[in-house]
Amino acid sequence: MIDKQELEQGINDRKYIVFRLLEEEYGVEVNQVRSIERMQRITRVPRTPAFVKGVMNLRGVVTPVIDLKTRFNLGTENYTDSTRIIIVAVNDMEVGLIVDAANDVVDIETSAIEPPPEVVGGLRAAYLDGVANLGQRLLIILNLEKVLNIEELQQFNEVESE
Repeated sequence: MIDKQELEQGINDRKYIVFRLLEEEYGVEVNQVRSIERMQRITRVPRTPAFVKGVMNLRGVVTPVIDLKTRFNLGTENYTDSTRIIIVAVNDMEVGLIVDAANDVVDIETSAIEPPPEVVGGLRAAYLDGVANLGQRLLIILNLEKVLNIEELQQFNEVESE
């Protein structure tokens, strides 16, 4: 989470992985990203929320996979050759995020990040850390702790261990 004082002072630049969902660009801090994978076989797990697509075996580690478009109510899945799974670490848990494309890393001065408006592209402000103005581009910075609700992930772990 971007500290308000950092926003005001603009003291730190941060690196972000940029990915696309439909026509919008989003960013997550690079230090939260473990890898970016091509779409893989996902095994459905019963009794999970619709946005949890299942689990995948990633180099011997079973990793839950979430479809961000479904999570944000942005439509149904439509996987293409550019679809990627971004593996992120949140609260000591690795989770895969299905996105339409991921192929950019940008440095952003914290002074270029503004607090999120109430709603951006249909997303509630609770999911956002801010919006970065990169000249011709607007980058929506996600708050992964909020996007990957801890209670929902714990429920997923309980189902997975049954």
